[in-house]
Amino acid sequence: MNIDNLMHSLEARHPGEHEYLQAVREVLMTIEEVYNQHPEFEKAKIAERLVEPDRIFTFKVPWVDDRGEVQINLGYRVQFNNAIGPYKGGLRFHSSVNLSILKFLGFEQIFKNALTTLPMGGGKGGSDFNPRGKSDAEVMRFCQAFMLELWRHIGPETDVPAGDIGVGAREVGYMYGMYRKLAQENTGVLTGKNLEFGGSLIRPEATGFGGLYFVNQMLETAGQSIKGKTIAVSGFGNVAWGAVLKANELGAKVVTISGPDGYIYDENGISGEKIDYMLELRATCNDIVEPYAEQFGAVFVPGRRPWEVKVDIALPCATQNELNEEDARHLIDNGVICVGEISNMGCTPEAIELLLHHKVMYGPGKAVNAGGVATSGLEMTQNAMHISWTAAEVDAKLQQIMSQIHDQCVRYGRESDGYINYMKGANIAGFLKVAKAMLAQGIV
Repeated sequence: MNIDNLMHSLEARHPGEHEYLQAVREVLMTIEEVYNQHPEFEKAKIAERLVEPDRIFTFKVPWVDDRGEVQINLGYRVQFNNAIGPYKGGLRFHSSVNLSILKFLGFEQIFKNALTTLPMGGGKGGSDFNPRGKSDAEVMRFCQAFMLELWRHIGPETDVPAGDIGVGAREVGYMYGMYRKLAQENTGVLTGKNLEFGGSLIRPEATGFGGLYFVNQMLETAGQSIKGKTIAVSGFGNVAWGAVLKANELGAKVVTISGPDGYIYDENGISGEKIDYMLELRATCNDIVEPYAEQFGAVFVPGRRPWEVKVDIALPCATQNELNEEDARHLIDNGVICVGEISNMGCTPEAIELLLHHKVMYGPGKAVNAGGVATSGLEMTQNAMHISWTAAEVDAKLQQIMSQIHDQCVRYGRESDGYINYMKGANIAGFLKVAKAMLAQGIV
């Protein structure tokens, strides 16, 4: 495999799609050695086939707002690879959504889903619609209009969307209702549903919970304990909330959360009623964290990110490329021992290179944040079996899956000096499973 030639060809076909091209290059660079040990992969052009989506649906979504005005948004579904199972990946509703971001997320999802050991392929979708500030009626009308186009391309054995940024239980419920009406069937076609109609317990917390289970194993493997460690978290939505909740349960102290307006530093730790208040913040339409400082007497630092705070562990929980080279240098200078991406591709390539160079424990998003899609997979299983597991049963299965993911990363990521390159390990483990499945199924 010649990475430069492949990337040059890809850049020529998809100019300007920076996030997507970044994700592809990162994976190719870490699997190159293993790939070249398998001439059958090269003969079947596995890499060239893997980096292009199977298909992309792009459609307009006209809907009517509360003033009676017609609004038009764009909708997307990227069905990337289904060699090991139906396409699986969230729907993101946010004004920043574009094809490059959805293709990067769908590409990452292939390997993340493969790591879970569950039979799920990779996909992603969404719209540039932003539910913030919209009434329930407006959100319902948009979701129904969105599903009116999407429903014919998805199904429980074809493509199973879920939530993501801007898509929670409310949005999933509206879309599921419309799908059920159009398809005239009740199936597990969407995950992240309400408990009353097929949802799974602990799904909202699962990404954060899984991230902390993984980080805890990273520390234990290095002979350390998470108990007593200080943690910087970014974001304040479901992912950050789940991470803060589980960090407290494991005996760590979280001292930051953040939003578009800046970050909160709470030296006493974010625990108890403060964690509950994160949910109140999320329920408002302001999308800011400053009210936390006013409520609890904490420090609010406007316009900055939390990575300048001295902590033992840094957990990006907000969005892609939120931790850059300068941030990584701050963390390293302050003695950080572990960085775990609970957001998708939370660190820039330059930040990752710096962390690896300084032998800081670094967990990539496709491994660390796989708890969300793993629990979605468990929801699919419950729907298919027409049963419902207890929270303890789901949590036990989640812990087992995260442990298996960690073991795969260690197996393929341990270097000669004993350092574990989790990014390399995750990429190789996920790639090999998908590549072997593609090879076995022929050129399709």
